[in-house]
Amino acid sequence: MAEAETSRVGRRLAAIVAADVAGYSRLMGLDEVGTARTLREHRKVTDALVAKHGGRLVKSTGDGVLLEFPSVVDAVECAVAVQAVMAQRNEGIPQDRRMPFRIGINLGDILIEGDDILGDGVNIAARLEGIAEPGGICVSSSAYEQVRSKVEVEFIDLGEQTLKNIARPVQAFSLRATGEATISPSKGTALPLPDKPSIAVLPFQNMSGDPEQEYFADGMVEDIITELSRFKSLFVIARGSSFTYKGKVVDIKQVGRDLGVRYVLEGSVRKAGGRVRITGQLIDSTTGAHLWADRFDGALEDVFELQDKVTSSVVGQLFSRVQLQEEERAIRKPTNDLDAYDHYLRGTAKFWGWSKGSTEAAMSLFNKAIELDESFALAHAFAGTVFTLRKQGRWMVDVSKETAVAVHHARRAIELGREDGLALVSGGFTLAYVANDLDLGSDCIARGLSLNPNLSWGWQFSGWVNIYLGRHDVALEHLARAERLSPRDPSLVQVRLASALAYFFSGSYQEAVHLTKMVCSQAPSLPAAWRTKAISHALAGQPEDAAAAASKAVELDPLARVSVLVPSLPYRRLEDRERYRQGLLQAGFPD
Repeated sequence: MAEAETSRVGRRLAAIVAADVAGYSRLMGLDEVGTARTLREHRKVTDALVAKHGGRLVKSTGDGVLLEFPSVVDAVECAVAVQAVMAQRNEGIPQDRRMPFRIGINLGDILIEGDDILGDGVNIAARLEGIAEPGGICVSSSAYEQVRSKVEVEFIDLGEQTLKNIARPVQAFSLRATGEATISPSKGTALPLPDKPSIAVLPFQNMSGDPEQEYFADGMVEDIITELSRFKSLFVIARGSSFTYKGKVVDIKQVGRDLGVRYVLEGSVRKAGGRVRITGQLIDSTTGAHLWADRFDGALEDVFELQDKVTSSVVGQLFSRVQLQEEERAIRKPTNDLDAYDHYLRGTAKFWGWSKGSTEAAMSLFNKAIELDESFALAHAFAGTVFTLRKQGRWMVDVSKETAVAVHHARRAIELGREDGLALVSGGFTLAYVANDLDLGSDCIARGLSLNPNLSWGWQFSGWVNIYLGRHDVALEHLARAERLSPRDPSLVQVRLASALAYFFSGSYQEAVHLTKMVCSQAPSLPAAWRTKAISHALAGQPEDAAAAASKAVELDPLARVSVLVPSLPYRRLEDRERYRQGLLQAGFPD
């Protein structure tokens, strides 16, 4: 048997074609049975075209196929024919249900093992397919040299591409039919926007006049793309597609249409002396409006440390800005045209209202999102987190029942979002604060941050839980990181409130007073803010200010008593609970 297999091993030069369906996972998520059926129907047509052009199906893997052709001309003609027929078959189908193919073609040496083919020649074709646009074809320079002037197509030079696990850069070309059939979306119908926030990060412009700084600018963009990809609630265009715009003057609206994204980030890097300045701006590609801009300066002494610092800052702030923009967009949409994600976005917008009414409105929207999609991890996560606000504000009506509901949503979020950092940190915080399961909650938050260390909310939740555990220095460090990652986040009210408590328990009462003044002005209807202000003034030796804050807290929560508040505290250390009790008593809260 071994001898028979060995006799079938050899090498030859061949045209290799790799193809798959762009957005197949999303389509399967929408309709598994229908998507699989449609793909089978498409494959009957495309398989006939492959046979007609002399190709051989090597193997298929789900939505992907690997083909071999004896001639590059045959391979390209077949690919053009496939894209033309797919364009026709997609006509009349709603944008979000279309099934565009991506195709990569390479001429290279292959290793033959039985009916299979292996080697760099195959790997390059697969990587080229990965950077092809939906509905497009991407070929290597080796294939281009053999086919140019022999097929009626227009070639667009994409420059050298760094492909994953390929040792050397590969010169790549995209191609478009010169007849009626368009196989590149750049001149045809705009790609449909995904059903969640979508973004492309364009190559940053090197403003240094130093070609050697090109690697720094490119590395910055690659890191930003990688880190944004950690956010499961974002649709992020891969580097291969983004870098096709490198060195070109671009129309942001056209980029949005070409790549099917709502948001585009562009920027620049300038080196002068021993300093580096990085700028970035976020643009809505559908309108051309500038939504956010910032700049970051640093010393060039440790260029990679600076790169990491800037990347985390850009990504944290960018995610926050996109989230806010999406919430505003969802609110502007007509209420009869909503799906689960829009209900989730509307719920998060209500979430920051800091009042009993806003928590009830948010809960209703999250419940609707879950009703439409029970497996929506983030909807469960925020549905649970609503109850942390309700507990903090003492707005729970039936504490036992609401705690059970919160735990249910938190556990579903953790179960469904095992690879989603935001779902894990949110679910973990709910378990820690509402269910008082500090150890499990802390573990979930740590796991979430290991998946995505750029989550401002994750560091905020970690700060709170470290306060409950008595680790106040660690809490202040994590809360500062949360604010640095997202300095314009609406949840900064909670970051500052938590920081005030960490200072309070550390004995730094004046720092706590300073922060609570800001919190009370930003969230005047939040009883916890006034309570924290009162106890901070009290132990700082400012009884009149303490009494005034306590009076406001009691006005907002007339049933608040020392004997009621202290037993509900999540603080593990007895000295922390006692310090809080003394603050309440000295501020004048009724016992």
